[in-house]
Amino acid sequence: MVEEVLRSLRRGCPIPPRLSPHAQPVQEWLLDRLPRLGLPPDAAGRRRLGQTEFARYACRLYPDAAEPDLRTLAMIFTWFFLVDDACDGPDGLAPERIRALREGATALLRDGPRRRHPGFDGPLRRLLVEAWRRPRRRMPARWRSRFVNAVAHHLDGTWREAVAKAAGRPPSVTEYVELRRATSAAYVSYPLVEFATGRPMPDAVYHHPLLRRIGTVGNDLLSWYNDIASLQRDRVTSGGHNLVLALAAERGMPVETAVELVAQRWREEMTRFVALRASVPSFGPTWDPAVAAHLDGVANAVRGTVDWTVESARYPAPVT
Repeated sequence: MVEEVLRSLRRGCPIPPRLSPHAQPVQEWLLDRLPRLGLPPDAAGRRRLGQTEFARYACRLYPDAAEPDLRTLAMIFTWFFLVDDACDGPDGLAPERIRALREGATALLRDGPRRRHPGFDGPLRRLLVEAWRRPRRRMPARWRSRFVNAVAHHLDGTWREAVAKAAGRPPSVTEYVELRRATSAAYVSYPLVEFATGRPMPDAVYHHPLLRRIGTVGNDLLSWYNDIASLQRDRVTSGGHNLVLALAAERGMPVETAVELVAQRWREEMTRFVALRASVPSFGPTWDPAVAAHLDGVANAVRGTVDWTVESARYPAPVT
């Protein structure tokens, strides 16, 4: 039933699929590079990493990026997925360790690799140092500040979810939707469009209310699709942090019924996303190309998540 819902949503997605022609060489490069940084530490972990195809995810979100930039983007996404793995599940990091990771990672991004934090070291730190080298050197200060703020927001959401899980406190639907917008890391992926395209925007344009609304709807779309796909795993490990589970608990309905309601909610939000994107005004000839690239990037994040979920071995439910 879940598999059919996922297939139906994918078939009905009006955003065309994109994939960089560099996907395979970037994936091969990543699998060669990570062991040199100490990730993952064992052969089984390396096999899992190859099957999850994090580089392919980056190549779906930024299909027009140059191959060297895609290597950087693949490392960044790998870092976030590995952090998610470290924080999730019954053996995940305790809230205080997640808080230390957040403080150490944001200090490194803000102040450079010489800045050390006692709660953030080892292979994850080495990976972030290498992944951050090109964006830190190439992008303007206003962009770096926005990116660091997005990372801090994401890791703060991860910490808040861990606190709730430790307390055995499942979220309401409203609480969950807001928290999921942080834990998804979609808001981290949006500024990376500017890095991938070489079109940084001024803060006044990036934070325009309509662009922010489009980004929020895009975040919800990719997050809710992911929630349906990861439902089997989340029923065991999430402590209720899944839109399907939150809806089922709040309304006292079977999980199967909640899946259908989330799917309907997804379709309605997709209709809203298309309408909002079509309503964006001109920002003038100087900024319109950057705005168009940003909007394409949000759309690619939605469709790329849908397609990567199908091809990655990260989720236990078969959705092809």
